[in-house]
Amino acid sequence: MKICPPYLSFILYNPIRKALTDRKRILDESGVTESSVVLEIGAGNGFITEAIAQRAKKVYANEFQPGMVKKLKKRMEKFGDKVDVLLCDIAGCDIGEEFADVGIMYYSFHEIDNQAGAVKNIGRAIKKSGTLSIYEPTIEINKAAMQKTAGMFEAVGFEKEVERDGLFTRFVRLRKAVTKGG
Repeated sequence: MKICPPYLSFILYNPIRKALTDRKRILDESGVTESSVVLEIGAGNGFITEAIAQRAKKVYANEFQPGMVKKLKKRMEKFGDKVDVLLCDIAGCDIGEEFADVGIMYYSFHEIDNQAGAVKNIGRAIKKSGTLSIYEPTIEINKAAMQKTAGMFEAVGFEKEVERDGLFTRFVRLRKAVTKGG
């Protein structure tokens, strides 16, 4: 697993990245509204979490590195109980069932060791008809790898809605299907 260690977290949250990343667009294309309950997987030190918290009703920010969680909690203090920080590996923790309207993974899925376990837990956490947005860096994740990631979620009941490859980012948005009788 190649992850950004807490001592390098300034790379994840800095003025240059803020200038180059359209966080409003991320929220818009992910379907985050003022009534949304959002699960962010791989929150790091809060670069995307902060933008989500400014718009959404509630944010569950998942991060498994204690050092990052410390930085994340400090950055999220201003939002009070609007943000719950979940310290756990998404593949192995019980985060609950069908509570999130929107799931967002920003440059994080490729860093998860047990992707199958993560897919299972994330799939359980998203409500029927809820969306899941996955953003990955083009420098690390090629088109085939991104299609494989989308396919893992399609195998547990999601349907692909949007797919885009940009200069720096690959993006896919999926919607959790409503099963017959459900």
